[in-house]
Amino acid sequence: MTALNPVFTVGRQLSEGLRVHRGMDKAAARAQALELLREVRIPEPERRLEQYPHELSGGMRQRVGIAMALANEPDVIIADEPTTALDVTVQAQILSLLDDLRRERGLAIIFITHDFGVVAQLCDRVAVMYAGRIVEEGPTRAVLDAPAHPYTRRLIACVPELGGGRRALAAIPGLPPAVDDLPPGCAFAPRCDKARESCRAGDIPLAGTHPRAVRCLYPEEAV
Repeated sequence: MTALNPVFTVGRQLSEGLRVHRGMDKAAARAQALELLREVRIPEPERRLEQYPHELSGGMRQRVGIAMALANEPDVIIADEPTTALDVTVQAQILSLLDDLRRERGLAIIFITHDFGVVAQLCDRVAVMYAGRIVEEGPTRAVLDAPAHPYTRRLIACVPELGGGRRALAAIPGLPPAVDDLPPGCAFAPRCDKARESCRAGDIPLAGTHPRAVRCLYPEEAV
């Protein structure tokens, strides 16, 4: 949402990309901008074109951002925490919109998120990262149901359960390493209760049998 320039109207910001990258004249760019607002389900799109970002709700600004991403007809969209700072109802609407656009346009979407609910709802595959490296990847359902890397398992265990009763929130002991000063071997080893000496030396490859892979010498599930 902070991608929008506060001093320009929504219409100007949408039209600019269309004119620069697709060579449209002013009238054609405006018409296409209007169509994009309709596609992302913004009500009264003609009026919204003339408004500034501060005049729109958070959900509408997010939809404008999606429209800007669609303007140049991409094959891939990178959505970095697309539901941050939105209430639960608006989050669901944005996720539904992205899923519909993916199907209708034949897009691939890379979601960057800490929300396992989003991952489970929308993603075909998931890659779990720790200290800047992928530690596990595979089909979403398989990874969430049977995580192989100790970090993945502990990360999932930290998610509170609705109706799970009163209990202390799970946490992973220790702190992540600085990415410019990673320890040798597995970066998670200092926080892992299953780490052995072999985990602390050499490069540990991302390995496994397709379609799953894990960066661990002693995975919790065979992959």
